[in-house]
Amino acid sequence: MKKVKTQAEQIQKHLESGKKLTAAQAYEKYGCLRLASRIFNLKKAGLPIITEMVTKNGSTFASYQIVKK
Repeated sequence: MKKVKTQAEQIQKHLESGKKLTAAQAYEKYGCLRLASRIFNLKKAGLPIITEMVTKNGSTFASYQIVKK
């Protein structure tokens, strides 16, 4: 039986692959309604995640990615 990954695990894997992630993408890909909360927990666990505020079509939203060393 395949182990189901948590949203946090899926989001961590997504970010570790070098991709950025927004709340809309997190909802579409992982069904996550509270991305900021998942990001907070991942940061607390030690992941070096940065937040970039993006404005597109008059809306401003957060985009998250892992800091490259």
